[in-house]
Amino acid sequence: MLWENFLTDCITQIKSTVSDGQGGVTTSWEDGTTFTAAIVKDTSTADRIAEKQGVTASYTVTTPVTTLLKFHDIFKRKSDNKLFIVTSDYIDTKPPNCASFEFWQVSAKEWTKP
Repeated sequence: MLWENFLTDCITQIKSTVSDGQGGVTTSWEDGTTFTAAIVKDTSTADRIAEKQGVTASYTVTTPVTTLLKFHDIFKRKSDNKLFIVTSDYIDTKPPNCASFEFWQVSAKEWTKP
């Protein structure tokens, strides 16, 4: 399928916290599962206006059905190490059973580690 020509390598980011020995915690991020996705920046007029007003850019992320990205999952695009946070749930865009294609789509925004 045509969308598969746009797939790029990505990797999930796993958050872990450990005690800092002083009553607090230290947060670290580690690479998780690798997967492929087609990541396209949303370029609607509303998205472009919002971006100029300081809102983080929105993206549509298309993945094979073997990749289940859930709300607030974090992942990194390997080609440029850009981080994304998923802002929707894959199940909301399930293709109908009669469709001749199978993929999931989620919305995402650029993200930076705190």
